[in-house]
Amino acid sequence: MIDELLPDSVVAVETYGDDEASLYPEEQAVVARAVDKRRREFAAVRACARRAMEKLGVPPAPVLPGERGAPQWPRGLIGSMTHCHGYRAAALARAADLASLGIDAEPHAPLPLGTLPCVALPAERERLTPLAAHRPEVHWDRLLYSAKESVYKAWFPLTGRWLDFDEADIEISAGPGTAWHGAFHAELLVPGPVLGGRRVRCFEGRWTVGRGLIGTAVTIPHA
Repeated sequence: MIDELLPDSVVAVETYGDDEASLYPEEQAVVARAVDKRRREFAAVRACARRAMEKLGVPPAPVLPGERGAPQWPRGLIGSMTHCHGYRAAALARAADLASLGIDAEPHAPLPLGTLPCVALPAERERLTPLAAHRPEVHWDRLLYSAKESVYKAWFPLTGRWLDFDEADIEISAGPGTAWHGAFHAELLVPGPVLGGRRVRCFEGRWTVGRGLIGTAVTIPHA
């Protein structure tokens, strides 16, 4: 699902369950006191990441959470991971090929009641109305939330700063006809990262819906 949203320079590995996966000792220490569900998610998504490393010709290595939980990748790699009920995925690329990337997966279901005003700007909520009228079978509120998650995951490695929900204005474009895929544009409302001497003011992303899931991805090219 996720790989169809990403350029050829990115390797994505996904699984629709919690396959038995081993952890490095330093990873085991991170989840030593976690509940079983959390340990299984943690291990499964890292198994995806290590398979992606192998596909890139990089020896498998521990993936430890760093500041704000962001994964710390082996030198020369960038990447992103996501997990939700029944799905785990990791996407990696060489740092020479992309500046950053972010992926997210969510269940294709409405956001919990009262959540949308907490995560969406007024203009974003207004733009969801015609989308819902045109394609009522798509849960656009959850898709918007997922897009914001992908934007943040691409943002943080470049800035080391938090990006709140109201600091990026996302406009979602529906796909042609009844297609279950499309694109989105994220306008940064705070100063963006500087790449190649130029400040980045917006991110571009893609989305898809399938198998009861929403997938979103953002890739940031080098300037």
